[in-house]
Amino acid sequence: MSTDLTGRVALVTGATGGIGAALVDRLLEAGATIVGTTRDAAKAERDDRYSLIEADATDRASAARVVEEVERRHGAVDVLVPNAGSGTTRTLPDTTDEDWDEAIAVNLTAPFLLARAAVPRMADRRFGRVLFVSSLAAFTGGAIGPHYAASKAGLQGLVGFLASRYAASGVTVNAIAPALITGTTMGDALPDDAAAHIPVGRMGTTSEVAELAVAMLGNGYLTGKTMLLDGGLLAR
Repeated sequence: MSTDLTGRVALVTGATGGIGAALVDRLLEAGATIVGTTRDAAKAERDDRYSLIEADATDRASAARVVEEVERRHGAVDVLVPNAGSGTTRTLPDTTDEDWDEAIAVNLTAPFLLARAAVPRMADRRFGRVLFVSSLAAFTGGAIGPHYAASKAGLQGLVGFLASRYAASGVTVNAIAPALITGTTMGDALPDDAAAHIPVGRMGTTSEVAELAVAMLGNGYLTGKTMLLDGGLLAR
């Protein structure tokens, strides 16, 4: 059975990137109305079911402002996907304070602030779906750097805290953890032989990430989980 989110309003940050754009397409197919965020003011436009607004994930004040704007336009945020991400490849000695601060700000603080603004209101309405975008790096340390791995691992603690406290109010909270995905900034920067290390023999696609994400968002019995999508790299 396909996921039906007709009448639901979704907020997707980083909506114009590879995974974000694929997720928007799948959510539209599922019937949702979507507000996405972008850092490019020229893309901030709208139509009946999909609109874009300008927001900077490093700006702490923008999270509450974005949630309030979505509620002003559509009355509620039913589905929250903090998808915007940041990660520049660094070794431990090369990781600057600025690298660390940006990764934590975009990958962990911004999702927390969005959840803090949206989840209590979801609970009041007795319905909500939250899906954080983690990474295989949260489990293995990955190849991007310590700043990226730590920021993505922090999301798992956030999932556990929120899921256990809001499940009875109709709010599910999960994370998806993709790895080695083509059509993304990180995936496209990988060496040509990257797929040789993946058990399924190829890299994943943004549409496969979006397909799993929307399935998770449509399942009211799934909460408190981080789902790996990594071609079999980490068997668990």
